This record gives sequence, structure tokens and C-alpha cells, in this order.
Amino acid sequence: MTATGRYTGKLKGTEFLDLDNLNSREDFEKLLFDILEPLRTRYNDFCTGIERDRVFAHYDAKAADMEAFSRPLWGLVPVWSAGDAEDRYADIASEYAGIYRKGLTEGTDPSSEGYWGDCKPFDQRFVEMAAIAYGMLFAPHAVWDPLDESAKKNLAAYLGRINDEELPVCNWILFAVLVNTALKKRGMPYRPDMLENYLNGLETFYLGDGWYCDGDSGQKDYYISFAIHFYCLVYAKVMDAEDSERCMTYRSRAMDFARQFIYWFDKDGDAIPFGRSLTYRFSQVAFFSACMLADLEPFPVPVMKALITGHLRSWLRRDIFDGNKMLTIGYGYANLHMSERYNAQGSPYWALKTFAFLMLPKDHPFYAEKPQADISPLWKDPVCSMKHADMLVYHYGNHTTAYVSGVYSPRGHGHIVEKYGKFAYDSKFGISVSRSQYELCECAPDCMLAFLIDGYVYVRRICEEHEIEEDSVVSVWSPYPGIKVRTTLTPTAEGHIRLHEIESDIECTALDSGFAVRRDDMCAVDVKVSDDKNVSCVSNKFCECSVTGTVVEATFDTAYSVSAHSYITDPNTHLMYPKTLIPAVEYRICKGRIVLKTEIKSSWF
Repeated sequence: MTATGRYTGKLKGTEFLDLDNLNSREDFEKLLFDILEPLRTRYNDFCTGIERDRVFAHYDAKAADMEAFSRPLWGLVPVWSAGDAEDRYADIASEYAGIYRKGLTEGTDPSSEGYWGDCKPFDQRFVEMAAIAYGMLFAPHAVWDPLDESAKKNLAAYLGRINDEELPVCNWILFAVLVNTALKKRGMPYRPDMLENYLNGLETFYLGDGWYCDGDSGQKDYYISFAIHFYCLVYAKVMDAEDSERCMTYRSRAMDFARQFIYWFDKDGDAIPFGRSLTYRFSQVAFFSACMLADLEPFPVPVMKALITGHLRSWLRRDIFDGNKMLTIGYGYANLHMSERYNAQGSPYWALKTFAFLMLPKDHPFYAEKPQADISPLWKDPVCSMKHADMLVYHYGNHTTAYVSGVYSPRGHGHIVEKYGKFAYDSKFGISVSRSQYELCECAPDCMLAFLIDGYVYVRRICEEHEIEEDSVVSVWSPYPGIKVRTTLTPTAEGHIRLHEIESDIECTALDSGFAVRRDDMCAVDVKVSDDKNVSCVSNKFCECSVTGTVVEATFDTAYSVSAHSYITDPNTHLMYPKTLIPAVEYRICKGRIVLKTEIKSSWF
């Protein structure tokens, strides 16, 4: 499928990236430095932040500056770690090292105007300390050794404040693990008791089959891959000699996790848009880079290279850069509407974690071998039941779909229902996030059963019961007082079937929607819509989704109870495509019991 099919058509920024040549170490260094180039002249006078249009998060501006400073380290540290950069990039790598030494000195000196500010409980600054610790662990010659003694003491004292304040019980505890490990390795004061306490605390997150939950939120999303496993593999790499048993456990769990997590990707390297922090975009594949960093090969090197390069190419062809060639907040295009309250201007550069593979020695097979042309044998069995992740994933080849039960924390960060509570999440079709619950076009409830009551749109929020079977997902939920629904999702070779058993005390309308389909006025996508009796179908020249509704049984007269009803959504509600249409069927719900069968057929050409 050509890029035009998946992307917005206006590919701002990508003209400065060479995506045709991603094979040698030099190719990947070029890609990294081309992504970073717009930042190079935008560091402030103290090198503690980056000058660009601000995006306001819940934390203070100084913390946002620290974030914008630190996140490029996820890409730079691997270059420094491997020793000298390729000759072509040695000078630029050295220039960045100088910038970061100055920033670390000024940002942690209370007497400097560039000081990042004092820390407090649950501080965003602790998040950004992880990237600094990453540098101290793997590239001390670049960011630590050249500092004078005063600067080292200030930096160590500043990082050490992570031990003095309360942290959320989630992946954040691993920031403290990395910081204390880095301080230990550099011979600075650290808290061995806190280090052990947090490492032991991580064990309470572990579920089985390589899966963790993200602490007391209970959520299972990309934070398991690009945060918990990533940091555990970093720990395993640097602490193997001193803590070999624990490091062996982390490696073993990562291998188990890889066998299921691979189902989140399709054969093109595209991943399912599920959960929060989707603006971190190509960090979705960072776990596999961390595996190679930790000397793990859950799949052959040519396969992992194909997955990583396919993922990078797919993302970097999208409209994700602004006019200054800087990464934007959004997903398939710049879109603040879908963001979380912790997204600021530097947040998207978390994606550079994927460049961890640049730590590999220059003679590593990753750089010499060509990507495997066809990685479809990875998914010999098309279905994978992930009971610890509360989902069932079906691999269709050129797209993959996760069927979920709607289990997530009610303490959300933004659009939590849409990011965790839909019936299906697909690597190509994507998902929508609502503008409001007042109008159907604003709610855009793709892959949801929506109840229209008194001018409001109600969907599945928290499910009351759920079960993940080998071939189906069951959830019991209530969208509105007096309505109870038991939904069974069963994947098929062409899509999936939803069986809804509904008990209702009120009369209303229910709308069962399929995947949103791109409509566009920037390029010809040839949208076609057909609403005929109980079948709604929307297609364009790249894909098709049809929805067929049937009343299986009811305790009331079901005449005229189902009809086709496609609808246009508001612009910017979809994560991947700015304008979409959604096929759907409308059911008449009366007092009593009714069983609905909705069949979704989805194909990507």
C-alpha cells in the first residue's frame, strides 16, 4: 500500500529524511541527526531547553524545558555510547555532547538562571531524569566525565532528589531505579535501600507471560513495552555482573513478552493505536531495540530489522512534523485534540527510544544483514489470546486488530474511554476520539455500541465483568442506569462478530459502528457509501468496512428494529485521518430483552 493511502497527503517535513536507505549504521545515524537537526540551533542560552512554540501541560514551564532538553538524549546516548560516530557525523555528535554538558551543568545549579527548579512529589522532572541516567550509564565519557567536580556534585544531588519525594506507583518507580543505578556506577551517593525497594515493588506489577500491569492503574498498554520492559532491559545490560539472577529474570520475561507483543504489529510494521501516550509514535517498536541492546534476539535479526525499519518508514512518511521540521503532538498528523494533560512541546521526542539499537557494535549483524523481505511467518497462528493484557489479537496480514474487554483505570489522562474502551483497535483503520457526548458527529463512536438517550451519546466505559477466551472476548457493562449489556466479540477471517445481549428498562436507540474510513479533499480517495436495509458499507480505494445488523431475539415486536446508518464525523476526531465516515447500523431498543448480532467486515487492499 502506498503512503498516500495511509497518510494525510500533505507530507510536511519528510522531504528532509532519507527513508530509502535504512541499512547501515551510517544510514541510521543520518536519520537520527536529520530528525534532530531542527533542534540544534534552538537550545536556549543555558542549553537547558529548546525554543519553540509552547504547548502547555499540567506541569510548570521549567519542567517542560527539562523535558524538551532530556528527550533527545534517548537518541543521542546510543550514538555516543558506541564510541566514535561515523566520520561523517563525528563533529555533530561532539557538538551535541557539548550542548548537553552545558545543559546538565546549568540546569542543576540552583544559582543559574537556567536551573530547572526544585522537585516536589509526583514531579515531571523525575520522568526526565531517566534519560539523563541513561546517558550516565552508557555514555559517561560524553555527559559525565568532562564535568568539573562542582557540576558533578550538583547533578548527582539533583538526581538524588528522586529518592526524597513520593512517586506514583507505576512505571515511574523505574526512573528511580535507573537514577540510583547511574549514581552507583559513577561512584556518587545513592540509596541502595530505595533501589532495592523499587526493584522489589516492580514484582508486584508482574502478571505472567511476560506481561506487567502499569502499577496501581492496572493498565496494560505501550508503557509495558517502551517503559517497564525497556528499563528492565537497560538494568539487565548494566547490572548483569552484580545482580545476575534478577537480570536473567528480566531477559526471560522480555522473551515471553515478545512472543505476544509481536501481534500488536502488522507485516508492514504498523502498530495498533491503543492506550495513552500515542503521541510518542514510533516508540511503539522501541522494545525490540531494547532487546538487541540487552543481547536478546526473540526473533532473527533480519526479522527485527524489517520490523523496526518498516515501522520507522511508516511513521516518518506521515504528516507528523511542523513547518520547522519538528515533531508535533498528535498521532497520524498534528492534533492537540487527542493529547493528554502531560504532553508539552518536547514530549514527542520520547519516540527516539527506538534508536537504542545504535548502541550495537559497528560490526553487529543488524547493520550488515538486509531486512527480511517477508515477515508474515511470525504470525503462523492468526489469533493470539492475551489474557494478561485483557485482549485477543487477530492478525490479518496487512493489518492487525486487537479486541478488548474495556478494562482500564477510571483515573484517566485524556480520552481514556476512547483509548481503552472500544471493541476493536486496528493498525491501519485506527480509532477516533470524541469532541463531546452531545452529537453523534462529535462523539465519533467508531467500534462502539452507542446508546442515544435524551440528546446524549452513551458508550461502554468501565466493564463490570470480563473474560478473555481463546477465540472470543466477553464483557458485561452498563452505559446508562437501567441498561445492561453483555457483549461477546468473536474474530472471523473477514473481521469480527459482536453479539450484544441487552436488558433495558427504557426505550432508546442504539448505534453499532464499524471502523472509520478516510474521506479527504486533499487527494482523491474515492469514497463510496452504501446504506441498504440492514447493511452499511463505506469504502475508499484503500480499504472497506461494512456493518450488518440482525436482531437475533427479543421480548418485544422487532419490526423496523434495524437499519443502516453511516455518518460523517467532525474533523480531527480520528487519530490517523483528519476526515472520516463511519459505517453503522441503528437498532430500536424497547423495554425488555433483545439480542443483537452485528457483523463487521474490514479489509485493507
